[in-house]
Amino acid sequence: MNYFAHGFHHIDRPYFLAGTAVPDWLSVVDRGVRMRERRVAPHVDHSGSPADELAAGVLKHLDDDGWFHETRAFHEVTGEMARRFRAVLGPEDDFRPGFLGHIVTEMLLDAVLIEQAPRRLDDYYAALERIDPREIERNVNRIARGETNRLAPFIPLFREAKFLRDYRTTAGIQFRLNQVLRRIRLNPLPDAIAEVLDTGRDLVRERRADLLPEQRFGP
Repeated sequence: MNYFAHGFHHIDRPYFLAGTAVPDWLSVVDRGVRMRERRVAPHVDHSGSPADELAAGVLKHLDDDGWFHETRAFHEVTGEMARRFRAVLGPEDDFRPGFLGHIVTEMLLDAVLIEQAPRRLDDYYAALERIDPREIERNVNRIARGETNRLAPFIPLFREAKFLRDYRTTAGIQFRLNQVLRRIRLNPLPDAIAEVLDTGRDLVRERRADLLPEQRFGP
């Protein structure tokens, strides 16, 4: 799951919402700092404090990812996306279609959620404006394995960039996907994959209820 799928039901709780983003933020700015359930869980005290809410949000992220990545729907959709990438890129391509199938499915799921509730995305960013990045970093350093001084400076950049808005178009998703690939030192994708992204959006839209079933994630 990606940022919006993790957080779109928790916009009324800004520090909880930030907690759902923390593991992904760390994967961008400081991959050596890891959030583990056994370290995070003792910091959930149900007090409603920023520290409590942050830890609870991190746990929600970890639990959702653990569930999501084991579902039949996720494996079916990522497998189909990998097949489509392989058909365009060729069997000798070093982009590893399975990896692309995974991350693009998660990006497209965010895109579909934004498409279905566009004002919710504005609310998402408005909620993140209510958090103190220094408070987030202090509490992350209390509960994570390792410490960082890169998170607090990154959060305002994340809020300012509002890159999830780019997911509304195929060109925007391709641009952001290529940013991810450059960050992990892979070459950008050719323009020919636009069709894969277009048809993938349709596929994820069709499987949205399977990927995020109402009994777990609400309507």
